[in-house]
Formats: sequence, structure tokens, C-alpha cells
Amino acid sequence: MASQAKPDPTSGAPAHGARHVAIIMDGNGRWAKKRFLPRIAGHRAGVEAVRRVARAAQDLGLECLTLYAFSSENWKRPASEVADLMGLLRHFIQSDLDEFHANGVRLRIIGNYQALDPSLVDLIEGAVARTAGNSGPIIAIALNYGAQDELVRMAQILARRVAAGEIAVEEIGIEHVDAALYTADLPPLDLMIRTSGEQRLSNFMLWQAAYAELYFTDMLWPDFDGQALAAALDAFRLRDRRFGGL
Repeated sequence: MASQAKPDPTSGAPAHGARHVAIIMDGNGRWAKKRFLPRIAGHRAGVEAVRRVARAAQDLGLECLTLYAFSSENWKRPASEVADLMGLLRHFIQSDLDEFHANGVRLRIIGNYQALDPSLVDLIEGAVARTAGNSGPIIAIALNYGAQDELVRMAQILARRVAAGEIAVEEIGIEHVDAALYTADLPPLDLMIRTSGEQRLSNFMLWQAAYAELYFTDMLWPDFDGQALAAALDAFRLRDRRFGGL
């Protein structure tokens, strides 16, 4: 595939050239431990970081910001911590939806969120529906999401299409896979950020990250802010993205 053209600063596109950034928000527990606080305090501080970064993403001209909020593996955590996380999610939607809507943000959810508590599912779907008609940036929240589960789901969707005679096995291509993923209507992923010093993808957007740039920072998620996001985008701007070409 040919290399993508560099962004034209006169075209109205942001100078950093990124459309879609995803973040693995890691380090809440370690942030709390360093301060001799309970883990829930770290998660609360992490929610504040989400607010800061979501606002900064708009100011920095991103089309889409995807945040890894709760993985399909996070159910292995103690039930009390899972309940705390779900409570914070519920409060975040209730307290911040008006601001998102006023700013034209479109809220999206990726992952099997329908498996959550029915009252939370109703709240999520109401928030998504309320912002669906907006024309501003997308904030996509990954809930009960795992990339391997997503790929299994994609294979099942395509298998059903083949069984129904809608498509032949030999016709299946990259575009069919893309269309069967949770992220089908999101821009291609440009940059994946992970906080807390860990350097792995942890089952997050494995297909989508095929040609994304990876950026790792030692900063713990509750300390991440707009300045840190801008620094990551500055680093992205300097990358030479060849997409397999010269």
C-alpha cells in the first residue's frame, strides 16, 4: 500500500495529522497505592483524567477518541471493584452527558455492553441515542470489550453471511472484516497510547492497530491530561508512516 500523504496545514486538518486516537488507561491502582489510598480513589481520579482528555481531544481537533474503560477480562477482578467501576461509569454518564451533548460530541460504545446490568444498558443506550445526531467528534468507550472476542464475533457474522448465500468464502476481504467489527463506522486508528509504563496491547483493538503508531508513557492514567495528549500527538507527527511502502 502506498504511503499516506502528509497532512496539509492549509487544509483545515490538525497539524499532527491524527484522526483517531485510542488510549489504554492504565495505572489507577498504582496511582492510589503510591498515595496510600484505596483503589477506588485511583478510579475516581481516572474519571477526572477522562474528562480532561476528552475536552483536550476536541481542542486538538481529533475526530475520534477511543478509551479502554472495561475489558472482557476485568470481570476477574473482585466483585466489589467491578461494582465500583460500574457505579463510576453510571455517574459519569449522568453527570457529563449534558456537556458532551452541548459540545456536539457523539458518544459511541464498542464491546458487548449489552451484558451489563439492564438499567446501565438503558442509560448507555439513551446517552448514545441522545448524541447520535451531533456532528462533532466521537468519544468511543470500550465496555466489556476484548479484541479476541471481537474477532470471533466478526468470524461468526461472516460465517452467517456465507451460510445465507450473501457472500462466497473466496470473496471475503479486508473490507468485509472491517465492516463486521465494532469500529466499522469509526475512522482508521492512527495512534494507540498506553499509560503507566506497560508496553503491551492487552487485547485491545488488535485488528485496528495493524498500522497504528504505538506510544507508551510512564505517566499513570490519573496524571494524564491535555498537555500529555498533545505531547503524544507531537510524537505521532514526527513518525514516518510508510504502511509497508518505501
